[in-house]
Amino acid sequence: MTVREEKAYSSTPLQPIMRQGTDWSLVILKVQRIIGRILLYAVLASGAVLFAIPLVWMVSTSLKPDGLVNNMPIVWIPPEIQWHNYVDAWNTSVPPFTTFYANTIFITVMNIIGLLVSSSLVAFGFARIRFWGRDGIFLLMIATMMLPKQVTFIPIYLFWAKIGLVNTFWPLIIPEWLTNGYNVFLLRQFFMSISTELDDAARIDGAGWFTIYSRILIPLTKPAIGVIAIQAFAWNWNNYFDPLIYLNEPSKLTVAVALRLFQTQQSAHIPETMAMTVVALIPVLLVFYIAQARFIQGIVISGVKG
Repeated sequence: MTVREEKAYSSTPLQPIMRQGTDWSLVILKVQRIIGRILLYAVLASGAVLFAIPLVWMVSTSLKPDGLVNNMPIVWIPPEIQWHNYVDAWNTSVPPFTTFYANTIFITVMNIIGLLVSSSLVAFGFARIRFWGRDGIFLLMIATMMLPKQVTFIPIYLFWAKIGLVNTFWPLIIPEWLTNGYNVFLLRQFFMSISTELDDAARIDGAGWFTIYSRILIPLTKPAIGVIAIQAFAWNWNNYFDPLIYLNEPSKLTVAVALRLFQTQQSAHIPETMAMTVVALIPVLLVFYIAQARFIQGIVISGVKG
């Protein structure tokens, strides 16, 4: 073997081995990352299981006969699935749950439309139109968010009672058409993040304020509007306090209040009560599943915009 071959043999193969041997810091870093990710997934999985247990128990109970409800240990999968619990509960309710669902859908849809229209219009005025006292009025509106609902509840109830609208849907619908501070603030901040050069270009073309609002800004704020719509749906569908106070006739109740009424009527039949609870949750779960990206985006927008 020549001297040149000996040098090539002795230096070339050993260099990668020496590099690999001295690269322990990267190996340790990768191991730490893997262990950290395993721990993170373990914590998240444990939390998911913990929060899912009540939901799984509710669904399981809705499919059991009455005799297995209080068994210990818990029977998670009943030997005979009682699908008729849903049918029986739906039909034995007085009035039937179809009425409660129709009431809740009507109120929810009307409130979402009213909230989106009123909040976007008011937010557009605060964000784009200059007028005397604009900032002061905006701060006053934001200050209303600091008032607990319990403080203003009695005067508002007396107002609706005075004009004879208690036990109607109007006390639940009209306030949503008058907007609220949170949604106006959210949309105003979103509008202000859009360049005013678009408004100037539209005004050069002869567009008025409403055209700028409806044809330029609204299409650009679809993410924020979608977030408000999802939050409004969840709030109105699950709203228990307001319908409980303003609605007296069983035929006008919403799903949230009707569940309590049904529990009173069927106190001895827990599976039927759980069945109607599952039915009441289905729309919210479907909306969240379909629009979960928007829902998470709403949390980001609420915390970042502005």
